Amino acid sequence: MTDGTTAAASTKNEKTAASLRRYRVMAYITGVFLLILVVEMFVKYVVQPGPEVLRWIEWIPYAHGWIYVLYLVTVVDLWGKVRWGFGRLAALVFAGVVPVLSFVVESKVHREVSERLADGGSI
Repeated sequence: MTDGTTAAASTKNEKTAASLRRYRVMAYITGVFLLILVVEMFVKYVVQPGPEVLRWIEWIPYAHGWIYVLYLVTVVDLWGKVRWGFGRLAALVFAGVVPVLSFVVESKVHREVSERLADGGSI
């Protein structure tokens, strides 16, 4: 490879690594807020507390919704850089709505992308 090609591949790999870091952060935040949402729904529909308690937890679904939107942005960013198929995109999107699945999928994605970056080949 020429120096220009090597530099371009290196820059692309750095951008992919940065995208992976953003995805990891959002996968964890989304997963945590999804678990908090499950607790909120349990309290709201099973425990059925009074209005004074509901007032303190009513913000959780809205927060999770906006966090999920940011998660989707990071998923699409990583998906575009790594050039996966639509099936992988669907799996990543789905992982953000199933409790605990975002942690499992993030681990697999991180391992796969890190190995590809470590091999020195271009993503």
